[in-house]
Amino acid sequence: MNSAGFRIFCALFLVANLGTGCSPVERSQAEDPPRSTPLVPKPTNPFEPDPDVIVVGAGISGLSAALDLGRGGARVAVVDMASVFGGHAVMSQGAVSIVATPEQERAGIKDSPELAFADFHRWGEDPKTDWVRYYVDHSKRDIYDWLDELGVRYIDVWGSYGNSVPREHRPVGRGIGLVAPIYRACLELPRQVEFRWNLKVEKLLTNEGRVNGVAFKNLRSGKRGELRAKAVVLATGGFQSNLNMVREFWPAEFRFPERILAGSGTNSVGLGHDLARTVGGDLFYMDHQWNYFTGLPDPRYPGTNRGLNATNLYGELVSAEGKRFVNFHGWAKEVMPALLKQDHATCWHIFDETTKEQLSISGTDWGDFKAVERLILQNPALVKKADTLEELAVAAGLPPKNLAATIVRYNELVAQGVDTDFGRFGPGKREFSNKASPKIATPPFYAMQTWPLTRKSMGGVAIDLQTRVLDKTQRPIPGLYAVGELTGLAGINGKAALEGTFLGPCIVTGRVAARSLLTELKVPDSAAPSAVQRCTSCHDMRKLLSVPREGFWHFELVHRRAEERSLDCRQCHGELSPFRADDHQIRPQLLAASCVTCHVAQE
Repeated sequence: MNSAGFRIFCALFLVANLGTGCSPVERSQAEDPPRSTPLVPKPTNPFEPDPDVIVVGAGISGLSAALDLGRGGARVAVVDMASVFGGHAVMSQGAVSIVATPEQERAGIKDSPELAFADFHRWGEDPKTDWVRYYVDHSKRDIYDWLDELGVRYIDVWGSYGNSVPREHRPVGRGIGLVAPIYRACLELPRQVEFRWNLKVEKLLTNEGRVNGVAFKNLRSGKRGELRAKAVVLATGGFQSNLNMVREFWPAEFRFPERILAGSGTNSVGLGHDLARTVGGDLFYMDHQWNYFTGLPDPRYPGTNRGLNATNLYGELVSAEGKRFVNFHGWAKEVMPALLKQDHATCWHIFDETTKEQLSISGTDWGDFKAVERLILQNPALVKKADTLEELAVAAGLPPKNLAATIVRYNELVAQGVDTDFGRFGPGKREFSNKASPKIATPPFYAMQTWPLTRKSMGGVAIDLQTRVLDKTQRPIPGLYAVGELTGLAGINGKAALEGTFLGPCIVTGRVAARSLLTELKVPDSAAPSAVQRCTSCHDMRKLLSVPREGFWHFELVHRRAEERSLDCRQCHGELSPFRADDHQIRPQLLAASCVTCHVAQE
């Protein structure tokens, strides 16, 4: 079967069910309740004495580092301010830029490291060349192959603006579908990787010039403590939710907008930047901020500056004057400079009834259009609606004649097939699919106002090719590493980012840090944990599902559906991972909670 996770864990399901003729839920209804079994005793704390490495941050870069460190035999303590894994990545669309993959080959896309290298430099203008070279040469191995083994699957490969060929891999399940498999794999190593939640690191500890621990505060109890290790990896994310830092490092060539919304992770407040600087760490490219023009006030947090990344690429973008002012598909690289030159840095997305379902809100919690329609489209404070363009303009506070004339002209260009005004569409361009007409002609019409939105940091703590933090003389600070957005994604993007080049570099820098530390700390091969037991050595799931068996109708139905949707088996059978021979049992109560995976209770 295609999914490694599916092969691995669904077969575990069979151990308790082969020969029963029914699923555990069905069996529990037909038989006497099974005898209760004691819970597995919690293992003694393996981090006494101290761990080898402390990873500060349980986002995608920190998890990637922790997993490879644990698999390599190092003992890792992951600390995070939150009580849940994933950071900002888990809420994202999850797209990853990967070069020359089997997914591209199956789609007939011809890609190469050389082509990607040229794209990164042309689009980003001043990326860190050494890191770009490493990324394009190793993304297939360090990202695609690694995630494939963890069970990550993709919906498709998109062609986003700035790329010569499509290489934006969109995973099943968006951000959660990308990050959760990495986290689950960490949980398979309970003696190597430990998570400590709700801890805010307040200081890096040093001994004779080497970083060897952290001082922290428990955000729930208020208690303070220290944790020592041989090295520390900072994976704390960017600073784009700290509007004071955003203003401090705002690009000098642009005026700071009157209104700007925070659209990065809740804890993307520059904590790691401050920690690194206190021990002499250098910063670079701090004005390379990747902010969007698509900031919509988040209706779930009224009275705050939290914003959503909201757009409808099947509509058109107009200024406060009701006129087109830029190539909408130029995205942040082209739109933001033009927007910030306006007297009022705000714009409106104009679309119609035919294209309203193309309204996209970034985030794993916005995948259901019913939620988008209820909270956004039907919210008059966020979206105006009218039967004519003139009425729409009045409702939105735009000049009626300008808006009507703009959309009439736009529709004429669509009919001609070439955007001679701004070059948005035409021969050789593939901005629109066949899902909806790009004309804005079917009432009612919609107008959604957006503002600048902070999003991602493309500059940060300076690192070398081993991810060691550098001081102002560009020498490594002993014992201190940094990964992910904290490092500005290692400068891979330069001034402008191609889509999918945030999560990808987070994974790559995390894995590079792990390899560097395993070499530096000289962790012996004998310390590496034995491979997680894979059930495919005993059970052939494909064969089991190939021929219908009497009494197995539900078992076969749900497992075929899981395969079709590329679901990881741990989504329903998490209690079976990691494998324990003395406690290998499906728990019906937990399994019943997974019924909503198929039975969504929506008519």
